[in-house]
Amino acid sequence: MNQTQRTAVLTGATSPSGIGLETARHLASEGWGIVVLDLDQEASVRVAREIAEEFAVPAFGHQIDVADEDSVASAQEAVAAQVALGNLPPTGAVINIAGITSPVDFLDTTLAIWNKIMTVNATGTYLVTKAFLPELINNGWGRVINMSSVSAQRGGGVFGKVPYSSAKAAILGFTKALAREISASGVTVNAVAPGAVDTNIRVGSTDAQEAAIAAGIPIGRTATTAEIASVIGFLASDGASYLTGTTIDINGGSHMH
Repeated sequence: MNQTQRTAVLTGATSPSGIGLETARHLASEGWGIVVLDLDQEASVRVAREIAEEFAVPAFGHQIDVADEDSVASAQEAVAAQVALGNLPPTGAVINIAGITSPVDFLDTTLAIWNKIMTVNATGTYLVTKAFLPELINNGWGRVINMSSVSAQRGGGVFGKVPYSSAKAAILGFTKALAREISASGVTVNAVAPGAVDTNIRVGSTDAQEAAIAAGIPIGRTATTAEIASVIGFLASDGASYLTGTTIDINGGSHMH
């Protein structure tokens, strides 16, 4: 089975400046079928339609709240129905990109903020993976790719504070443990840990903050979404068949270990 016979399911893939949309476009350019799952149903459908028209691949958009188990189940069932109808190839990759951050200092962090950041980032990764993993295992081939962050490795220092770093660190543990548990299934599980990227996730950051972030990166700039997407594309490929339980750092040298 080659990439033109597989579908990649991506969460958080509608933001015009986001890693998710760039990754969806990258994979579509390589012949993958694309599923766009996002909170915004209208945007999900629109982005899927645009990808299908531009890259001549099957694509499907559907609403999802990654923090809600029923919503995740509904999205998985909708995708499975499209596969059963022959509108999409079998699912080959699940790419968990949906996430949120919060720049609130620890002593100002409320339980509501903590729970929201942890639920969307960490629990969302768990729920989406659990919903789609059985199909990958049944197919005997698959890729689960999870979005962590350099903040998880260096204890913040970019923009997100304690809840964000904690949630992204949880994703690293989840990735390793799941990779080990299902290692004989033909499904690999890996994570990417970007540093600062030119996206809109740092909502509310000032020019001074952005300059300070760039100054702390040896390469001297933040990453483009295309640079992140290309690494995710590799992890989704046949060429990454011997990688599982790994974390790929994409941070311009801001964290070396």
